[in-house]
Amino acid sequence: MTKYGSFPGTRPRRLRTTPALRRMVAETRLHPADFILPAFVREGVSEPVPITAMPGVVQHTRDSLKKAALEALEAGVSGIMLFGVPEDAKKDAQGSAGTDPDGILQVALRDVRAEVGDELIVMSDLCLDEFTDHGHCGVLDGQGRVDNDATLERYAEMAQVQADAGAHVVGPSGMMDGQIGVVRDALDQIGREDVSILAYTAKYSSAFYGPFREAVGSSLKGDRKTYQQDPANARESLRELALDLEEGADMVMVKPAGPYLDILARVADAVDVPLAAYQISGEYSMIEAAAEKGWIDRDKAILETLTGIKRAGAQNILTYWATEVAQKLR
Repeated sequence: MTKYGSFPGTRPRRLRTTPALRRMVAETRLHPADFILPAFVREGVSEPVPITAMPGVVQHTRDSLKKAALEALEAGVSGIMLFGVPEDAKKDAQGSAGTDPDGILQVALRDVRAEVGDELIVMSDLCLDEFTDHGHCGVLDGQGRVDNDATLERYAEMAQVQADAGAHVVGPSGMMDGQIGVVRDALDQIGREDVSILAYTAKYSSAFYGPFREAVGSSLKGDRKTYQQDPANARESLRELALDLEEGADMVMVKPAGPYLDILARVADAVDVPLAAYQISGEYSMIEAAAEKGWIDRDKAILETLTGIKRAGAQNILTYWATEVAQKLR
């Protein structure tokens, strides 16, 4: 006994005394294979185009995209998720460039698959928003609303052309009801049972998508609140999860990641398939902007956010820092 009472018998601080000890008892570890690199490829450019709102990220040319894919592969990253940016003149109400075998996304899929073969998982965003002149994720009805079932027909076509172009995995991201089942049927009908589906199961209508709109040259008019999830809701994510699994999803995802770690944890507790999370453009840009001003330590903030996402239950993380962080981890 001391004049201050008994000394503590249990001292958790003992396990924090040195970097080696903290490393040994760490409950969550990041690995290069955890990461998937989202990448943009733009039609009709001869040099990569910097994305102003996402410092360090570019709209690739076909050649620079192949180099980025090889760099990711060499760093140990598991996959690359491709987004196509067509010329404005090729956008229309139906998003025709999204199902054109010679459209920029399909061309890029063939390029990357020829470059990396099966060593890097080649994924494709399966959505119409980059290709429509109105910027929505589906086709519109006569009153300007997104027509769910007409959009599903377009998604079926997209799935087939993306599979033919070499995608190992397609990622239906439009949050249309029934999209996973329709895409699975469409792939199976052309004998592509080998192509996996990464379901954007819980995709919220978020303010953090802002920089992404520049990245894909979005023509969006209005918002996506009638199909993306309301940030106020949590239970409906589990309903979406049950539907996606019933319809044949091979993997599921929560998007965004950081503001929805509670959703990620709930889905992780409920799911028995691989779970991904997408650290989106706004999450990326906030850290880059704060670091540029000297307000935070950039590298430590990146690792802390990624560790938090994995700790919450993500097996894989889509992040624009994928290659950089994988290289450092190696």
